[in-house]
Amino acid sequence: MEFIKTPKIENVQMLDRYSKTPSKGTLYLTATHLIFVDPDAKKETWILHMHIASLERQPLTTTGSPLLIRCKTFLSVTFVIPRERDCHEMHVTLQRLSQPVSIEDLYCFHYTSGNDIIMRNGNIDSFSLEKEYRRMGVPNNYWALTNLNKNYELCETYPTKICVPVSAASNILIGSAKFRSKGRLPVLTYLHKNGASINRCSQPLSGFNARCIEDESLLNHILTTNPASPFMFVVDTRPKINAMANRAAGKGYENKAFYENIKFQFLGIENIHVMRNSLSKIIETCEQKNSSMNSFLSGLESSGWLRHIKAILDTGRFIAQAVEDGVNVVVHCSDGWDRTAQVCSTAAVLLDPYYRTIEGFQALIEKDWLAFGHKFTDRCGYIQGENKEISPIFTQYLDTTWQLMVQYPSDFQFNERFLLTLHDHVMSCQFGTFIGNSEKERQELKLKERTFSLWNYMNHQINEFINPLFCRENTTDILKPNLCPQNIRFWRSMYCRFENGVHPREPLGDLLLATVDHSNSLKDHIKYLNKKIVNAKNFIMENSKRLGKPLSKSVNKTATIDVSDNKYIYDIKQINSSEDSYLWKKTAEGISPCEEAHSKVEELTKNLDSVALDWKTLRNIKECGCSTPFDHFSRKNHCRKCGEVFCVRCIDKQVILPGHLTEKAVPVCRPCYDVVQDTSET
Repeated sequence: MEFIKTPKIENVQMLDRYSKTPSKGTLYLTATHLIFVDPDAKKETWILHMHIASLERQPLTTTGSPLLIRCKTFLSVTFVIPRERDCHEMHVTLQRLSQPVSIEDLYCFHYTSGNDIIMRNGNIDSFSLEKEYRRMGVPNNYWALTNLNKNYELCETYPTKICVPVSAASNILIGSAKFRSKGRLPVLTYLHKNGASINRCSQPLSGFNARCIEDESLLNHILTTNPASPFMFVVDTRPKINAMANRAAGKGYENKAFYENIKFQFLGIENIHVMRNSLSKIIETCEQKNSSMNSFLSGLESSGWLRHIKAILDTGRFIAQAVEDGVNVVVHCSDGWDRTAQVCSTAAVLLDPYYRTIEGFQALIEKDWLAFGHKFTDRCGYIQGENKEISPIFTQYLDTTWQLMVQYPSDFQFNERFLLTLHDHVMSCQFGTFIGNSEKERQELKLKERTFSLWNYMNHQINEFINPLFCRENTTDILKPNLCPQNIRFWRSMYCRFENGVHPREPLGDLLLATVDHSNSLKDHIKYLNKKIVNAKNFIMENSKRLGKPLSKSVNKTATIDVSDNKYIYDIKQINSSEDSYLWKKTAEGISPCEEAHSKVEELTKNLDSVALDWKTLRNIKECGCSTPFDHFSRKNHCRKCGEVFCVRCIDKQVILPGHLTEKAVPVCRPCYDVVQDTSET
């Protein structure tokens, strides 16, 4: 990406449909962001170039030339630029920056992390497809990993390691791949503890009457991997009329006459074009000026968005129910990388509590979306190309996950912010994790060597994404959501999150998370104090025993408190009895019990005030100390040392606080970071 001189346009107005008075300030263009600064309101609006979905120059007004910017994060903002020429130049420049011609020009290839820990971690990802299969119990007597696709010769959009029935010979696999669209033959994606499995593939090239003996044989081998069930399901996620239309192009669906002991189900999820149009209508509904209840509900209904979300959930539940009942399932749509990814991963979340943890959800996305070739580059519109390929498939999957989180608030380790952050960074191209349409493309681009990992970034600040209501011990084994229409909700925090005035000041989840963080910090500090007091008692007893004098009654006993099931020391009392004063005098031997005791007391009392006991309340804090205002989406962060509240830019440091027993780096503000570093050096 060529370096761009930073233009500066003054007297720009930013329109807010919830306010009659527009913001007025200066618009800056950098190599990566468009930044609007309102000095009077002390407000900054940052728009990442790669987040821009569309640009629209609107008709001239008396105040200037309006430029409407819609973002993939659902931010919609209009800047009124005084001079039409400046507006035109800004429009052309942003179009070029938001959609590069070459994938090599994406942000991830030029991004340099300013975080030392992220830099040290580099691009290392802990996920391994083989490791995930081993967690599920594969290989075993029925399933094996094959190297037939090691050079992507069998299927370009599958991973190098695929899991197939042990009994299926190579010629069967090769024959089936030739009969399936894009070579995407049926392979294992999830194995349940009862032996039932979820398998994925693409539509067969059956046309009106074609058949493939190898493909029929492979499905029969998949059936025999689960001896407990006499049949299995083939789930076609498309509406049946769409599948029938594909037969005219030589594709279609399985002919019941050729496949034995199989039950076929069509479950009616619409294609990428319908989903793209549906999202456009949702955006139009959310952008309505002077919106009424009737117009909003009418727009939401006409978009069909919630119906599509329900269709994905219904299909995922059907698959999960079949697997729970001990029946194998083979799933496909057209090419097997959009709807198939949605429903297979939704079913896995319902079936396996591991996928409801942060680590497990990341592994699920790596497996069902990245390894099995969801076209992120095309669907998210990273580079210039066919707009008809863009579709909110992954956004819908995050929406379905959120719907489940609403119904099961204590069964997911991650919170809503985790999903929103994941969505935004999938669109940002800041990290190389989601670049490319397949594993093969990512290897050719050498993304692990050349870019940073989103998972490393998110795991570094994992405390922000913990659901405080999560209890691993009490989590539900298999989720069975109630999917009646009134339980499918509009995800306001995703699609309307940037609308000022429609959100509560502090989200309940943030308040709960701050409370949990504070409690954990205090508990760790109490453990530290406990260790200090135990050392102090041992020192007193050793000196008393060494000098042959019993411990004085005047030494104050330490008080104790109970926190959870642990007993912690609460206070320290120094020896101040005159009867023990001889311990503090110099001796003829040149060894001074006084100096020794003084040194020990200094050591024991060191760092007692290095942890903030009182945290400032989050309520009614409108801006950070750096004058950055907090809006409804800004996360307010506490410094673990001073307890003050800061924005994310002012609390980007982590350090091990000496007042905590656990040696784990915690977030601190920059001044406190410098103090801790100076103390540790001295």
